[in-house]
Amino acid sequence: MFALTESMSYYLCPHYVDMRKGIYSLYQLVKTDMKRNPLSGEVFLFLGRNRSLIKILHWEDGGFVLYQKKLERGTFEVPRFNPSNNEFEMKWKTFVLIMEGVSVRSAKYRRRF
Repeated sequence: MFALTESMSYYLCPHYVDMRKGIYSLYQLVKTDMKRNPLSGEVFLFLGRNRSLIKILHWEDGGFVLYQKKLERGTFEVPRFNPSNNEFEMKWKTFVLIMEGVSVRSAKYRRRF
């Protein structure tokens, strides 16, 4: 069943991607640019230069799932990362905020026990 959940790890590609790329080209970007295993079950996010389109690549049992969301208006926000350590992992909360159009930079998380 198609599903993205909180228990998965999410990684954003460190650079903008040509949105004409399909599953196999994105697979290669994950291996070469992100240095991750595309078959790991992790979720990989790719943004185009104008940030109005996002592609999400995920391996499920037996095959890849490629999600795509195109905004009619506005852009997806790109969270800030430290490129020096080449880690572009994001939390589930950040992923959901970006997909819903909430500004990550101005969002304040309340402390929970």
